[in-house]
Order: sequence, then C-alpha cells, then structure tokens
Amino acid sequence: MDPGPAFRTVGFAAWAGMILKDGSVDASMNDIATLLHRDDTTVAVVGATDDPRKYGSVIYRDLKNKGFQVYAVNPNRETVDGDPSYKSLAALPVSPTIVNIVVPPESTLQVLQGALSLGLHNVWVQPGAESPEVMTFLNENEFNYLANSCIMVRSRLRAGQ
Repeated sequence: MDPGPAFRTVGFAAWAGMILKDGSVDASMNDIATLLHRDDTTVAVVGATDDPRKYGSVIYRDLKNKGFQVYAVNPNRETVDGDPSYKSLAALPVSPTIVNIVVPPESTLQVLQGALSLGLHNVWVQPGAESPEVMTFLNENEFNYLANSCIMVRSRLRAGQ
C-alpha cells in the first residue's frame, strides 16, 4: 500500500513508521509492535473512556486485561475503569513506552504536538485517528509510529490469544 507523496518512506514501511535510509531500516528506530512483547512496556491510551461504545474504552480495558501497565489520558474524565485519568500526557506520572491515540484526527495533531514537546516518540495511531495531516506530521518529526493498525490485534501474541 503506498500512502502517497506526503511521506518520506515507501510502501508499507510508511504505515509501520519505519524510516528507510539507503534501503534499510534505520537501526535507531524500534519496530513499535515489538515493544508490545517487553514486560516493562507502559501504554498511555489517549482518548480512554468508560463509554463502552467507544474504542477508547475497549482498547483501554483490553490492554489492561492483557497485563499491560496502562494510563488513561482524557481531559474530560477523572477515572477510567476505576483508574485515575490524566488530563494530558504531561500530567502522567511516568513517560510511557507507547502513546496510543484513540481520538479524532483533529485532536490527534494536538496530542502529537504534546508528545513531541515531551520527547515521546513511540506513538500508535489507531484506525480513525489518522489523516493525511497526521501522517505528514509524524513523518516530518521523525516519530517512531504505527498507524492504521489496531493495538488490540497486534497485542494478541503477548496474551497468548
């Protein structure tokens, strides 16, 4: 799949967030999906909610049930699933390994700007949270990212599902 001319990368690698240099993957970049197999991985779910009709609820609970240390980020909630909810990435008590984004594309750009200012470069942009502008921002700022792929599906191996 070629995501178009707005990207510095080619083919599937652009969607997987790998930056290609001289035909190889830059060694300083992590394959973000492999971070799901580390025991110390923490995930901030931006857009986490208690509304069971929304993916922010489903994803938060799914990752929590699989044993991940998850942090809810939602400026409109005090708690999610009985856990504290933080107003922003800057309010988190730790720097998460992965920032998982489950908000509309317009909000995704704001989240990415905040992540960039905090030095959080590992981001997972859930389907529906991406847009051409989001993808351009990710590439222009050299994020290590995965987009257009659901973290619940990719984390099944850790849970033995």
